[in-house]
Amino acid sequence: MATSKSTPRIKLLIEMERLGFIGGAGLNDLRHKILSYRAGDFCLPIGGIEREDMEIPPLITILLTGLTASGKSSFINLMYGVLGRFGLIPFAQTSGESSNFTTMYLEEHNVLRSPRSGFCVYDTRGLDQNHMEEGLEEVSTWMTDGVRHHQPCKRAGDENIKGLIQLNESMEFTNSRYINRKVNFVMVVADLSEIHRAFKSGDLEPIVALRTLFHFPPIKNSNENPILILTHGDTLTPEDRIKGRLQICEYMGIPETNGVYDIPCMAEQWVLAEDSDPISAYALTEAVYKALLQADRAHPPKWRLKEWTTFIFSWTMWCLASLFSFLAKIFGRFGNCDGRLRDM
Repeated sequence: MATSKSTPRIKLLIEMERLGFIGGAGLNDLRHKILSYRAGDFCLPIGGIEREDMEIPPLITILLTGLTASGKSSFINLMYGVLGRFGLIPFAQTSGESSNFTTMYLEEHNVLRSPRSGFCVYDTRGLDQNHMEEGLEEVSTWMTDGVRHHQPCKRAGDENIKGLIQLNESMEFTNSRYINRKVNFVMVVADLSEIHRAFKSGDLEPIVALRTLFHFPPIKNSNENPILILTHGDTLTPEDRIKGRLQICEYMGIPETNGVYDIPCMAEQWVLAEDSDPISAYALTEAVYKALLQADRAHPPKWRLKEWTTFIFSWTMWCLASLFSFLAKIFGRFGNCDGRLRDM
């Protein structure tokens, strides 16, 4: 059966078969490409612009965002386990079932645990589905102004959280010594078990919030969607897991097999992911690889002398035109006043 004519369910089953076939054998090869990656390695000359003519940052920055308790920190710990080979050590603090902890500030992670790493991953504070406007404004600020390690994530009502004011003051004091990084790509993390419960109960508020975040214009990269990471699918039955993925992809209007990865966070169970679940380990590695590919497609061209000269000339002419227009209005008013005086 041709894939193009297949139903979404069959396409998804084919994708699962692909991951199962290539997962174990292809993991080391793909992981090696990421371990040896340097910012800009995946740049391709497009539109006559060569790699040396692009504005490439020293480090590619991948931002993780999602609703509260979606599994962002757990996903980062899995990255450490798969890419950094530190599967038994949780580097990012997570909110377990018996914990009220949530990430209150931005945190930069070198998941390869290497000084030669070509990328970093930022863990962020989860968005509250009941206050999406405020959360999206914060995301927009990260995309526009960049992100910095230990940058506090302040929101209305935080003053009621015990000890948070002192924490934010401490973070504001220490984060000034860290480098501000431009966000190059975004991964949206979502809890597949919560998605399944929302569809089953008919309460679509978290689904609407997730769709709003995923299609938020500032996080698109060269008109491409962010990558969607579905976590905690291992808590569902296989049928519910497939159904939940198909439902959320249809609801959000995105392909069910391209740019979507179902990755249970096995690192939270204190086992090496590649030993217990090589398919998920490969899916994670492929997701990071694809994020780096898409990030390297979006580097802007450098501004050379010709561009700067054109910009300065255009800006100067605009300023002069605005000045002449302003003076014309002023003298026009004086002329009207003189005419009225003569008439009197």
